[in-house]
Parts: sequence; structure tokens; C-alpha cells
Amino acid sequence: MCDDDVAALVIDNGSGMCKAGFAGDDAPRIADRMQKEITSLAPSTMKIKIIAPPERKYSVWIGGSILASLSTFQQMWISKQEYDESGPSIVHRKCF
Repeated sequence: MCDDDVAALVIDNGSGMCKAGFAGDDAPRIADRMQKEITSLAPSTMKIKIIAPPERKYSVWIGGSILASLSTFQQMWISKQEYDESGPSIVHRKCF
């Protein structure tokens, strides 16, 4: 399944705000569910740790902020005017 030299498994589920099973507020958090399921699949000699820091709800914003600040990304910026004139196709023209 995994090499023995794998020291840690880190899984980030995007915004981290999902609930396991989407069954409401009393459902276990996705990190708890992943911990149980991955542990049951992994060899017993492998330590599994799911890291779900409380500030993860800001991860998407922080990542977007970092990306937008890179000079190499500025050529892909799309103004409202450009979008209004071209619609969604402007994304493909500028970014792909």
C-alpha cells in the first residue's frame, strides 16, 4: 500500500468545513472520519495522523492572496471590464 519510510500522511480537504456524511451538525467532522477510515486501511505498523488546523477555513483565501501577489500571475488577472466584454471565455484565453 505505502512505503515504510512514509513518516506522515497529511490530508487537506480544501476549506475543511465539510461534515462527514453531510448529516448535520452532530455528524463527525471529516477529519475524524478520514482518521478512522484511513487507519483501518493502512498497515497496523503505520501511524496515521490527519492534520486539520482550526485556521483552515482561511486557507483558500490565504492561498489566493499568495497566488495573486506573484508577479508571474499578474498576466492572468482579469478585470471586470474584460470579463463583461468577453464573458467566461476570457479565462481560457488568458490562463490556458
